[in-house]
Amino acid sequence: MKKTFALVLAALTTTACLTGCSKAKQPDTASDLAYIQDKGTLVVAVTDYAPMDYEDENGQWTGFDAEFARLVAEQLGVEAEFIEIDWDRKFLELNAKTIDCIWNGMTITDEVTLNTSCSNPYVKNAQVVVTNVNDAGNYTSAEDLAGLTLAVESGSAGETALKELEITDYVAVRNQSTALMEVAAGTADACVIDITMANAMTGEGTSYANLSKCMELTSEEYGVGFRKGSDMTEKFNELMAQMMEDGTLDALAEKYELTLVKNG
Repeated sequence: MKKTFALVLAALTTTACLTGCSKAKQPDTASDLAYIQDKGTLVVAVTDYAPMDYEDENGQWTGFDAEFARLVAEQLGVEAEFIEIDWDRKFLELNAKTIDCIWNGMTITDEVTLNTSCSNPYVKNAQVVVTNVNDAGNYTSAEDLAGLTLAVESGSAGETALKELEITDYVAVRNQSTALMEVAAGTADACVIDITMANAMTGEGTSYANLSKCMELTSEEYGVGFRKGSDMTEKFNELMAQMMEDGTLDALAEKYELTLVKNG
């Protein structure tokens, strides 16, 4: 009798545990949109990457993505909060809920779609090689990059492009701004960065007038990464479509000299 009672008690305990565990997991499947609105902030992961996200003279984040994020946050009735992250940790930060989205000129790749609920694309991009303006004519193909000291942001689409070309002799740095500084300082022969940044930061009248893009390695599109299963993705796509239609994003793209991805 005691043995039978023990078995019944064990079964009840197991059922209670399973029920409790199930209840404990419910917040992970709850509405991400409601979670963001309840806490009153949309926490956006960024890096120093002009013209998408960068700090102005007052230390405030600005740029195309920063302005876009504030517009979306306003529509949600919350404040946009920007956190600079280590780009290699972006998916970990997202899953840990230290951030709510990755919104920083993020190229849509297989890795991104595997680890996030990615939005529809919104800006066209490419990975380009940037070097000293006097050397730009020397590099017109991937073969010309052999033997060069290259700098590229760790974990970026630029690093992926180099790996796909089977170029392994490069220095992985913290962000694209650092990659540019390496070339300007002469510690790297060239760097691989997004064309959006190359257009904004190199050439006559820019911070790096002595640097120039010389070749494109890839053609890409940017998206915003939300948590897997998040209902924020659908809401974002809805708000973005409205801003595309009413011209809000056209004006923003013109301001930052970017090309939007127009669907339909």
